[in-house]
Amino acid sequence: MSFPNHFKAQQQTRHPGFEYEMQPLPIFDDKTTLPNGSLLQEQVAIITGGDSGIGRAVAVAYAKQGADVAIVYYNEDKDAEDTQKAVEAYGQSCLLIKGDLTEETFATDVVTKVMDTYKHIDILVNNAAVQYENSSLQAITTEQFDKTFKTNVYGTFYMTKAVLPHLKSGACIINTTSVVAFHGHEKLIDYSMTKGAITAFTRSLSMALTKSKSGIRVNAVAPGPIWTPFIPSSFDVSSIPAFGTTTPLGRAGQPIECAGAYVFLASKAASYITGQTIHINGGEIING
Repeated sequence: MSFPNHFKAQQQTRHPGFEYEMQPLPIFDDKTTLPNGSLLQEQVAIITGGDSGIGRAVAVAYAKQGADVAIVYYNEDKDAEDTQKAVEAYGQSCLLIKGDLTEETFATDVVTKVMDTYKHIDILVNNAAVQYENSSLQAITTEQFDKTFKTNVYGTFYMTKAVLPHLKSGACIINTTSVVAFHGHEKLIDYSMTKGAITAFTRSLSMALTKSKSGIRVNAVAPGPIWTPFIPSSFDVSSIPAFGTTTPLGRAGQPIECAGAYVFLASKAASYITGQTIHINGGEIING
């Protein structure tokens, strides 16, 4: 399958944006990249930020492997409903849960609803995030800094803390970090900080759960430039046509190109992997 290597200049005024407004639409599924299977048969996954972008691709990939999915999203109703239809097309259930992950009580409510519906939880994917481009540190307001940390870091913490008592041996947690956690980004300072925190959280929680002999694995995926609603809703419109072209592969990635890593880390094929990060960044060498 071929993927686009440039994009039309476009901008959305609402963040984290809407997938259905993007041109071209992100690629989240096809018949050959991730074929149907049974790697996650009868498992239940919670995916935050699962309405669009990488989250949508992971939800559909999990459904193709036999998992039921609970999608946690902020306010992107149409995107969430489109994802639900895509999951259900593979014969799996998809529960939509709308709310604000910066509120700890909402995270608790999510877990309660999922347990009431499915009776067990096997996979947690912490993927919800926001990012805001700024020209300097001085341009980052306290309000923006708080929102970025509360969404990206607090949300991950709240969801993990709420889910953990319900996970059994063999379950897993997968966090979405970013290439910017490793090399930084001059216009995404606060966002890069949150992704660094998530990387450290992944490693530390993995160590704690290993020491407690819980049998629960914790890993992360670090995407590079991926064509998701994040891009037209947070970057300057002039940068969109060349988005991703500086990578060694010369193009941005598509959400479907990330989904396989989440499937692998959630499956028994990754039973000896914890505390690690898979880098999906178009060929950039990352040591860390």
